[in-house]
Amino acid sequence: MSAESSATGPLAGGVGHRIAVVGATGAVGTVMLECLRERGLDRDNELILFATPRSAGRVIDGRTVRALDDTADLRGIDIALFSAGGGTSREWAPRFVQAGATVIDNSSAFRRDPDVPLVVSEVNPHALRGHHGLIANPNCSTMQLMVALAPIHREAGIARLVVSTYQSVSGTGQRALEALAAEARAALDGEPLPDPSIYPDHIAFNVIGAAGNFAEGDDHTDEERKMMFETVKILEDPDIAVAVTCVRVPVRIGHSESVNLETRRPLSVQRARELLAAAPGVILEDVPSPLRAAGRDEVFVGRLRRDPTHPNGLAMFVVADNLRKGAATNAVQIAELLLSDGLLRSSGQPAAA
Repeated sequence: MSAESSATGPLAGGVGHRIAVVGATGAVGTVMLECLRERGLDRDNELILFATPRSAGRVIDGRTVRALDDTADLRGIDIALFSAGGGTSREWAPRFVQAGATVIDNSSAFRRDPDVPLVVSEVNPHALRGHHGLIANPNCSTMQLMVALAPIHREAGIARLVVSTYQSVSGTGQRALEALAAEARAALDGEPLPDPSIYPDHIAFNVIGAAGNFAEGDDHTDEERKMMFETVKILEDPDIAVAVTCVRVPVRIGHSESVNLETRRPLSVQRARELLAAAPGVILEDVPSPLRAAGRDEVFVGRLRRDPTHPNGLAMFVVADNLRKGAATNAVQIAELLLSDGLLRSSGQPAAA
């Protein structure tokens, strides 16, 4: 199984599988449906849409949304793409697995489980082998970072990593997008800003110095902890030292990251540039921006330069669409790998190892 196979687009010759999208009416679920259409997985496979009972009955592309409740018929579903929040995943993903489906979950519910593979399609597709029905999608900020760092880590090893994120409001959901729009309109019209409803401060024309939530007694947010843990798990190297600061910025779509890293072995800027230029899913450019990345599946890497404070230090800037590659696209790419490489379970047994 090759990393390149995850970015090849539509599968040749449909096999008539049943693919469910759970949370089909949400921000990421909607993009999942777009990705399934774009990559041709809606042509030869049956798509089944689930959402909360209040969204049941809506028709999307000729398909009626079904209620995710105790009346839901889960029989015969081969793959279920989940993007409905951690609580829904914890309750319903095991039910889908028990009914025979392979679940690709976009929440944080199972990422720390050592028996659940945490997969970036271009980076560690080998982790899919032997799965037991549950596969986790990484956090959106981790996702794009891994696509950029994996070729460097394979070549020279990463000893230490310092990341500052600039995360768009779409990572919080539709209500955050609406709050940004309402606040921006009020500010531009010279009117009083509505009270903050999503974040601890206004987000329009502002920067909030902590993205995510603080657990009691922890001086890091959950967004920061996710990146720290997931980086080590995906790159399969517990010796990488990771420091993260997550920040929320008034951008609609697209997360950006300032990355400073120290390699274990010498690596020139020119060699790093060559590795990134050849890496699947990477576009190397001078100065990436979230506006240019929006609507794209690639990870954009730029500002690649030597860190003059350390002989093995490199710095870069990494940008990607957090709804696409950061969530929906990677889940669909994993589904493609499961189908193309014969990694669906059979009769409730683990996938081929």
